[in-house]
Amino acid sequence: MAVTVRETERKYDLDEDAALPPWPEPADAAGSQEFVLEAIYFDTADLRLAADGVTLRRRRGGADSGWHLKLPVAADCRDEIRVGFTRGEAGRRSPQPPDELVRLVHGFTRGRPLVPVAELTTRRRQWRLTDDSGRGLVTVVDDHVTAHTMGVSTEARSWREVEVELDEAGDTRLLDRFDRRLRKAGVRRSEAPSKLARVLGDRIPAARRPGPDRSATLGAVVLAYLAEQARVIRTGDPAVRREVPDAVHRMRVATRRMRSALQAFGAVVDRDATGDLAAELKWLAAVLGVARDLEVLEARILAAVAALPDELVLGPVAAQVTRYFTGRRVLARDEVLAALDGERYLALLTAIDRLLDTPPLTPAAGRRARPRLGAFLDRSHRRVDTHLRAAERRGPDVERDIQLHDARKAAKRLRYAAEAAAPVLGEPARALIRQVRQVQELLGERQDAIVALPVLRELGAAAALEGGNGFTFGVLHQQEHQALTATTWTPVRRALGRAARGATAR
Repeated sequence: MAVTVRETERKYDLDEDAALPPWPEPADAAGSQEFVLEAIYFDTADLRLAADGVTLRRRRGGADSGWHLKLPVAADCRDEIRVGFTRGEAGRRSPQPPDELVRLVHGFTRGRPLVPVAELTTRRRQWRLTDDSGRGLVTVVDDHVTAHTMGVSTEARSWREVEVELDEAGDTRLLDRFDRRLRKAGVRRSEAPSKLARVLGDRIPAARRPGPDRSATLGAVVLAYLAEQARVIRTGDPAVRREVPDAVHRMRVATRRMRSALQAFGAVVDRDATGDLAAELKWLAAVLGVARDLEVLEARILAAVAALPDELVLGPVAAQVTRYFTGRRVLARDEVLAALDGERYLALLTAIDRLLDTPPLTPAAGRRARPRLGAFLDRSHRRVDTHLRAAERRGPDVERDIQLHDARKAAKRLRYAAEAAAPVLGEPARALIRQVRQVQELLGERQDAIVALPVLRELGAAAALEGGNGFTFGVLHQQEHQALTATTWTPVRRALGRAARGATAR
């Protein structure tokens, strides 16, 4: 069974004959331990895992022998997923990674075989530093590493490095104190994020294009935004498979951002050439959307139940809600996993790679972005404004609902366009993002109420058919209905217009 451990650590380069400085207060070091660690790292032949900062290794020695998959979370932070050896596997000469880890990297490998790419031997000296009560603060390791690449050609390297990793009672302030102490002693932060990255060096394909600056072209701005969404989709794949909280939402939003950028900037990246990709992004967002919408709706209804006075909650209402959603969530998750394991999804990822490798740029892509981005934002804002004005002129009817739903979609496109423009336009674009986010939240709250109404009606009817009492679901239904008319849109529209004018002014 896999075990996940969150690692927060910093790495430092150290000369072979250098001495470690004393530990900073209040740490107290127990006696050191020494290990010899032998590891074989696996990747595709073209190093697709390493390109995204992912490592998969088989390691012997120390307290955690077995298979380790490391997935980046944030700066200095990774999730390590560990799977122990099966009986007799530790001594096997030609091992293969376990299926559960292979599935987690499917979105990176695209089904390509995993092969050994490097072998490392580490002579490790380790200290565990504790506070006065014996709780672990940090673990410090002093590693002497010898390594060589594997494959058609090989290259050998050796080096010494120090790792400082947080333990259960430590925090980043202690890491900062270690950092200052080590730097003062002349120890350098390592530029390589991992031992594997150090030994592979420039064999690893570049995964990140430089971010745009104020002098960037329109093409550079749009491609940087598309590349970031592609990265979120790739790294979101294993998180969705592991059921990491909010992972489905993040992956879904990335697909929407990419599709919206292709539409909003169709004059920069040829819209005709990206139509099929946009359609496939819409498909993936829809598959993820079923699971995400169920999560949101269940949480919304349960929160509303919890907020009711006790005298208005008749019967096991929360249990009924949970029972209603549980089976539906399982089915939706199965559909998500089936999609992620399918050929259509792999073809979508390949199409995204193709877009970024050979983008179908128009002549406009070579023009400076700063004086021209305002026009794109202005066009996107006018769509939102048109739908909100149309809704203001209507009473509470179906046409008003349609206009507000279209305004919500247009607001998303405006926000994503402003996100792409923010590195160049700066604070005016960020102010627009903040304002349009408020509009999205209001429109999203209204949409959630619309979606909740038929579900509450169904829950109430089911309670009655089962011999229970549907009264509480009727109360919730009335609350949601009142929420549909609670917002006055004129002040919201005007505030958005002021922010849009600030971002689009030349």
